[in-house]
Amino acid sequence: MTTSATASAVAPASRIGPNAITRVDEALREVGGAGLAQGVFERAGLAHHLRSPPSQMVDEQDVIRLHHALRALLGPGEVERVARDAGERTAAYLLAHRIPRPVQALLRHLPAPLASRVLLRAIGAHAWTFAGSGRFEVRPGGWRAASRGGRPVLLVLHDNPTCRGIHTEGPACAYHAAVFERLFTTLVHPRARVAETACASVGADACRFEVRW
Repeated sequence: MTTSATASAVAPASRIGPNAITRVDEALREVGGAGLAQGVFERAGLAHHLRSPPSQMVDEQDVIRLHHALRALLGPGEVERVARDAGERTAAYLLAHRIPRPVQALLRHLPAPLASRVLLRAIGAHAWTFAGSGRFEVRPGGWRAASRGGRPVLLVLHDNPTCRGIHTEGPACAYHAAVFERLFTTLVHPRARVAETACASVGADACRFEVRW
């Protein structure tokens, strides 16, 4: 069975959740203060998001421009640091505000393979909030791996907006990898790790993430 989600099926195809903007702002301030955040957001033409942080879905073009601005102004190491921090902050927000605490408690008490299946279905059901006009899926092999113990689970993001039009020497989706890893370490297994094994920014047909524990 393959789980997939396209933005067009649930919401306008060009919208992404506001965490993709607000958490990058927070991560930039952690690295270089308000001045760095201002510079990056101005480069992206998004200074209005600093004056009035979004609380609703945003145009995916805003997210695309923000990630292009990050790479234009920061070195590869700093970009990865900011993106990973923003991803961890996004996952923390989801845990604090979007995933009910009784559900979290239940997942932590379930065997990891079963908790993984439940979490993966929830991620798939809400993929339109981070995939925009892209498409997210859990590959059939990933579901079988979850049933056998969860090593590995394969997540695939087609036409990922955060690396659309970007060309890098290595995987560029630290933001998504960090979100997935924080959710899995908190809700499935404390030793869960997520590695991006293929990325559209280096010529792959999709961004692929392997989850192991």
